[in-house]
Amino acid sequence: MGLFRATDPAALRGTPFSYPEVGGTGAAELPAGYRTATYSSVVGTGRADFERAVTAVFDWRAQRSVGFVVRADGPASTPGTVVVLTAGLPRLGYELPCRVVEARADGDERSFSYGTLAGHPESGEERFTVRLLPDGDVVYEIRVFFRLASPAARVAGPLSLVLQRLGTRRYLAAIGAAARGRGG
Repeated sequence: MGLFRATDPAALRGTPFSYPEVGGTGAAELPAGYRTATYSSVVGTGRADFERAVTAVFDWRAQRSVGFVVRADGPASTPGTVVVLTAGLPRLGYELPCRVVEARADGDERSFSYGTLAGHPESGEERFTVRLLPDGDVVYEIRVFFRLASPAARVAGPLSLVLQRLGTRRYLAAIGAAARGRGG
């Protein structure tokens, strides 16, 4: 994965995950030995805001909000879907391959997690959850555990972490705007 490629996600179906704790973002405690974070924000109120937020999450809106080109061989709501996020332009950007680990597409809590595949500059997993609480609040939550995996990522470590934090803020803002019926 890397520069001057446009990998077909289907070609990565058999690519192994780059970490052993597959499904770890669904556990009560995130795995030890990684950088971990949980971010959450109230993004709306009521069933309509909830449904709009869910649609945006399963449509990769958060990832697109930071400028990733998203190529997937299926929907985010289907475990096993391979997605290649490209930072930059296709064939000129850096590819970030992931696979959907789990998805929950019904009820008042809906989510999906994806994990990094071999070739990703990080190693770990991210989970995106939308909850409709009994009081009507709509909460969007991101849980993540990761390590910098490639030599380039480790060299750019501090910059990588800053970019990840900025990206997470954009993810939260994008799903908040979608929940309120703004943005596309």
